[in-house]
Amino acid sequence: MSAPRVLVVEDETKLAALLRDYFVHAGFDVEVLHRGDEVLSALRRRPVDLLLLDLQLPGKDGLALCRELRAGGGGPAIMMVTARVDEIDRLLGLELGADDYVCKPFSPREVVARARAILRRLAPQAGPGGRRIALGPLELDRDAHSLRVAGTDVALTPIEFRILSAMLEQPQRVWSRAQLLERARGTDFAGYERNIDSHVKNLRRKLREALGDRDPLRSVYGVGYGLDAAVLGGD
Repeated sequence: MSAPRVLVVEDETKLAALLRDYFVHAGFDVEVLHRGDEVLSALRRRPVDLLLLDLQLPGKDGLALCRELRAGGGGPAIMMVTARVDEIDRLLGLELGADDYVCKPFSPREVVARARAILRRLAPQAGPGGRRIALGPLELDRDAHSLRVAGTDVALTPIEFRILSAMLEQPQRVWSRAQLLERARGTDFAGYERNIDSHVKNLRRKLREALGDRDPLRSVYGVGYGLDAAVLGGD
């Protein structure tokens, strides 16, 4: 089994070297860049499993890179690194499709542990309902990490994919934010329940575009989110 590949993009050279050493010691295959405008060409040349992406970079900032990488769906797992701790930046980073974020100063050992957790959550796993789930016009394939809606491919971020996968497993259930956060990120993620709202908003927008403006998700005030069986043609 090959070592997981990580691209560390950090303009503080000493910090980048420290992170590289910790990841190498943990068994990762690591490459380091110090500029944001070098990232896309590096990924085309050598795809990676995880991108550790600083928010403030010369050439192109981390949020712009995250937006470009997620625009076409898929791509590597992304962990945002920032010294800006205000809530707006955190939510914006997650809304653009980041899988996790860490604030400076941080422990390199914690960063490696969280990287492992992200990759573990993204690894193919057996789950309830089999590897393929279909409900009305929705067809989700866990092995291919793909979604087709009424015969059209719809690109989802990893978090959006896991949220929809959970909902399709139990289409009659209303999920709380905490439950969706656990399914999307795992019990080892110390996150904010309201972050789920941004991901559900983006998921809803993509599904409505594919369904001719019909909304297949329902919001239950004070509880959470679920699927709308009437829209999807279920019972």
